[in-house]
Amino acid sequence: MNKTTTQAIKRMAAISLVGLVAGLTAAFATIGFVELVHYLNDVLYVSASSRTGLDSGRLWLITASVLSIGGLVVGLTLRYGVENGTQTGPADTIYAVQLHEKLPSTLSGLSSTAASVLSLGCGASVGQYGPLVYLGTLIGQLTNRLPFGLSDVRSIAVACGVAASISTAFNAPIAALIFTHEVILRHYSLRMFTAVTVASACGYLVANVIFEHPPLFLIEFGGGFRWIEFLLFALEGIACGILAVLFMKLLQYSTQLAHRVKTPAAIKPMIAGFILSLVTLQVPEVLGAGQMVFSQAAQGGIYAADALLMILVAKLLVTVMCIGFGFAGGVIFPALLIGVLFGALFALLVPGQLLSDYSGLSVYAVCGMVAIMGPVIGAPMTALLMVFELTRNYEITIAAMVAIVFANLVAYQWVGRSLYDFQLSQRGIDLSQGRERAYLLHHTVADLLTDSLPVVQRDASLSDLRRSMVEKSTAAAVIVDAAGTYLGLVTQHQLHDRQDSSSVAGIDLETGPEFNENTSIWEAMETMRGYIGEAIPLIDSASGRYLGAIPEAVVINAYLDAGHELRREEYEV
Repeated sequence: MNKTTTQAIKRMAAISLVGLVAGLTAAFATIGFVELVHYLNDVLYVSASSRTGLDSGRLWLITASVLSIGGLVVGLTLRYGVENGTQTGPADTIYAVQLHEKLPSTLSGLSSTAASVLSLGCGASVGQYGPLVYLGTLIGQLTNRLPFGLSDVRSIAVACGVAASISTAFNAPIAALIFTHEVILRHYSLRMFTAVTVASACGYLVANVIFEHPPLFLIEFGGGFRWIEFLLFALEGIACGILAVLFMKLLQYSTQLAHRVKTPAAIKPMIAGFILSLVTLQVPEVLGAGQMVFSQAAQGGIYAADALLMILVAKLLVTVMCIGFGFAGGVIFPALLIGVLFGALFALLVPGQLLSDYSGLSVYAVCGMVAIMGPVIGAPMTALLMVFELTRNYEITIAAMVAIVFANLVAYQWVGRSLYDFQLSQRGIDLSQGRERAYLLHHTVADLLTDSLPVVQRDASLSDLRRSMVEKSTAAAVIVDAAGTYLGLVTQHQLHDRQDSSSVAGIDLETGPEFNENTSIWEAMETMRGYIGEAIPLIDSASGRYLGAIPEAVVINAYLDAGHELRREEYEV
């Protein structure tokens, strides 16, 4: 066996080991997260079984107290335990992986996870899968510290942690595998695929073999579809796309409203918790994540159309309120639940009224579930595979495929790829035109500063200027005042027929393109497209002081190096 083959085997073994370590750790952590939430739901009178037998007055008082106090603790945890005062989530993972940036500190991740457990445990209307994505990220961040002897271990480990957490939570290893590549990594490579597959399989093994966790739901379907129902699935998809846009827009509005409320940030979740407790007096189904409501709505026969509509509207509003006002939690399960409720309502109002015989409410509920989730998280393939894994039914998967396509087409026109991409766009990160462009737009030329151009003061003599240019071997010089403020450039051709004793002040300075500390590599390349010269000055945007020069070759090398690094990440085995 030659050296190259041996190295390849060792590398693949190390990659698989990363998947195994991160996968098993994340899977057990996910089980602990879920079980702790269930325990708190029982102890804090959130679960249906714990609320049985209590009179309505006492029940509401307990609910209001739990949600208000829980909201206060969540707010304080985020305020003092997380770096920026807000929960960490999938958008932070995408940001770190796509742009090779640092993740929030381990303390911030643990504090955010604890806030999510408490939010879910006390009955806030938020989801658990978003926090689990970041829990997997946190596990990957810790796994990265182990000596595996690989490059890019952090990205691999983070992807493995995310895949294992989703696989464990959903009992859907294939969907978890595709989710990680579709949402987090946004590329496929054999190296990543190997590690993530191992991790996802570990999650499934822990959930099913060791703990025997039941799947999210089970649906029995042995029939077929009438041809006209595919038109109805498309119509449902369009309606779901509009509802997904409404959900995301309301989340944005709720966050903006919370910022306008003149109350300390730590208090806002408590306000949301108290309002939620008032809503539960009329619509108790909105309390908590809503797994039981999800199952009952998906199966059908429990809720009439008016009840479904009331729960749908109430759940939509309290969810955006809880998330916008600072409860820690995700949007994946709320999107699933809203989709199930809408799909069941659609089935009762459209095919149930138009057709004497149709495929059944559950099929439309499943289609609605993934047609809302797909646009919200930007993962249509994940949504499609989730249907297949959860239902084990090919016909339902085909129906869901039609709904997902139309929902994503509609939602993309208004909000782009996903809620996570929208959240990143609020930070100035645009991933819509590809990883390479986003990477180059995010990294600035300030890190490429050189002293390649000589710096001469305005009152200097031409002899000093010529001497400085000879020493630097350049045909241009930067002119500044006594305070170092940039004034312009002098080039070699301007010095012809001028006496050494004359002053630089007698020359009309050239002005041209300038960079500042915020100029990105991408913007620099665009500027240099038609530029002829040695280097472009970099000026402090606040003071106007000259900081250094950026040679054209340095920018080009940085551009090529970034592209090479991203391609190596995608194609290296």
